[in-house]
Amino acid sequence: MPNLKDLKNRIESVKSTRKITKAMQMVAAAKLRRAQDAAEAGRPYAERFGAVMARLSAAASGADNAPKLLAGTGADQVHLLVVMTSERGLCGGFNSSIVRLARNRAQSLLAAGKTVRILTVGKKGREQLRRDLADHMIDHVDLGGVRQVGYADAQDIARGVLERFEAGEFDVATIFFNRFESVISQVPTEQQIIPAVFSSESEDDRGDGAAVAYDYEPDEADILAELLPRGVATQIFSALLENGASEQGARMTAMDNATRNAGEMIDKLTIEFNRSRQAVITNELIEIISGAEAL
Repeated sequence: MPNLKDLKNRIESVKSTRKITKAMQMVAAAKLRRAQDAAEAGRPYAERFGAVMARLSAAASGADNAPKLLAGTGADQVHLLVVMTSERGLCGGFNSSIVRLARNRAQSLLAAGKTVRILTVGKKGREQLRRDLADHMIDHVDLGGVRQVGYADAQDIARGVLERFEAGEFDVATIFFNRFESVISQVPTEQQIIPAVFSSESEDDRGDGAAVAYDYEPDEADILAELLPRGVATQIFSALLENGASEQGARMTAMDNATRNAGEMIDKLTIEFNRSRQAVITNELIEIISGAEAL
């Protein structure tokens, strides 16, 4: 049985830890509101942009002058996996769930004889993936110095991906991130961005009336050639916003659980401390009484 001093030191240590986890929970809650608002504000634009691009791509698909970002290279041998995680830990299984999805995808591609190249965004994903996929990692984007992710950061990432695509370094690019649903629910998601894939269901298709026919000037291929690079940046930016909200939600939940566990541990240690102290007092009383009787 540990002595009273050890128990007291341990109780004080757990109390200090509880103060830290409680403070981190409150900070994450404050950041979550801003990150959630940003993610939800970006969804309507991304959805509407996707609907417009879906109509354009449907009209231009199969054309001889279809942009390369839409038509692809004609092969799917080399795959680029863009894995987006956080720069910091202490957020539960947030990073592990993204890495697990990306790792499973990479292993299935390798088993099929494909070539896999990995671009990591966020330090935690790089640390986990390089344990068994280090030979396939080609680059890393560090966002540790960015306090609030903006569209310019997504453009920088998209620019690097597009330059690699134009250089013929890969055929298919897929991003991996967590889609925010609630504080306790973040869904690991993989989304192909090159060749561009857009949902064929637009707002007009979901209505009760007939779909509206559009005439584009200039033609669809010219418009797509201009918009598709922006579409890649938009999808990456949307993924970064979703990741930001998911990270804060996961950290808030993890720190709340840690605070509760610390409180339970303090209660157990306090009971053990009181029992040990009572045992010491009882032994001292027995020694006093025994000494008195011996006299």
